[in-house]
Amino acid sequence: MRLKLVAAPVLLTLALAACNKKQKAQTIGEGSTPAGGASAAAGASPLPTVAPITASTSPAKVAVDQTAQVIVYGYHRFVNQVRRPDTEITPQMFEQQMQELKNRGITVIGMQDFLAWKRGEKNIPPRCAIISFDDGWKSQYDVAWPIMKKFGYTFTMFIYTEGVRGGHFGGGEAITWEQLAEMRDAGVDIQAHSETHQDLRRPYDKVAKKKLSQPEYEQWLQNEVGRCKETLEQQLGIKVNCFAVPYGFYNQHVKDVATRAGYEAIFTVYGQPITFRSTMDSLGRYLIEGNKPKVFADAVSMIATSSGGGAPVAEFGASNIASKPADGETIRNPLPLISANLSAFGAIDPGSVTMRVSGLGVVPASFDPKTNTVSYQVTKKLRDKCSVIVEAKSGGKKVEAHWTFAVEEAGAPATASASPTPKK
Repeated sequence: MRLKLVAAPVLLTLALAACNKKQKAQTIGEGSTPAGGASAAAGASPLPTVAPITASTSPAKVAVDQTAQVIVYGYHRFVNQVRRPDTEITPQMFEQQMQELKNRGITVIGMQDFLAWKRGEKNIPPRCAIISFDDGWKSQYDVAWPIMKKFGYTFTMFIYTEGVRGGHFGGGEAITWEQLAEMRDAGVDIQAHSETHQDLRRPYDKVAKKKLSQPEYEQWLQNEVGRCKETLEQQLGIKVNCFAVPYGFYNQHVKDVATRAGYEAIFTVYGQPITFRSTMDSLGRYLIEGNKPKVFADAVSMIATSSGGGAPVAEFGASNIASKPADGETIRNPLPLISANLSAFGAIDPGSVTMRVSGLGVVPASFDPKTNTVSYQVTKKLRDKCSVIVEAKSGGKKVEAHWTFAVEEAGAPATASASPTPKK
């Protein structure tokens, strides 16, 4: 009798377990029916076999060429008669520049290939260029795109969403969402350039024409940086992972907000060759203007080579060389003394030290082996952004450092004025 009392609960437990197992199997089978759908009719085909789920793996790292360099160009409008050279260029000049890249052996690559290289997932040629178009002008669709097709070049569009046709700033010369969708379908990379193209550092909304309180500014900044990304992704069904800062104006807070919004790369307008070790939150672009063809030529000359690869290069950050003017600094003197302490380079061959300055090319810099200081007194007035590259040989290998500073124009307004049309 005692044995029966003990066995009964055991048998009951086993029966309940078998029932639950059968019910669980039925639930999995029911899950294969779309939510909200009708119940399976009698005589329906057997339940499909559930395939095993395999864990996703991250992309494999490859042996990338860490000596490769990339220059990024930025363009705006393409017109036959240039009236605003800061944002306009003729189609003829643009086509000549695209031909020059081909003639000099510089490979035009896509933005996503560049990012994959920076992640160590994909190799790129030794010397590359990325072509980008800012704002969303109709001439980028009508004029520039056919030229890019002619060369077989890919490119990136940095769009500010209120500048698209129908938006607050989207006038008759603006691109349409339909045209952007057509370009997307053809493989054009589309990225973010804010909502309304304002100075993101200033707590002022030029659309609402009001000064913003701190909480208002934080919400406004989130919209400019984050909502712009969401709008592009929703309108075009794409993934947006790059952000071009309007006017190149940014600070650490703007960069932090952009990083939290999910951007992998943040671009400015302080052009310089990008290397494998360049930081991703301030990647410089060369903005091309109709009356400054030398900007394009200087960028090419800084990296152009007819032979691939080259000797291994060790790069030092600007913080290691006590550069003057400092990296990221804005100065008022258009004739500065440019200098850097190269002690971090190690034992340098004095005859190998060279300095390149954007807009000037190789300059006759002097090197003092006692102090390991290279310096050059500028004799021709510098304007806008200036990039400096210092190179030398140490221990049988090439070493280099580069930095960028800005020159403030005398009497320049503190901020750009509002305009009903897209801007750079």
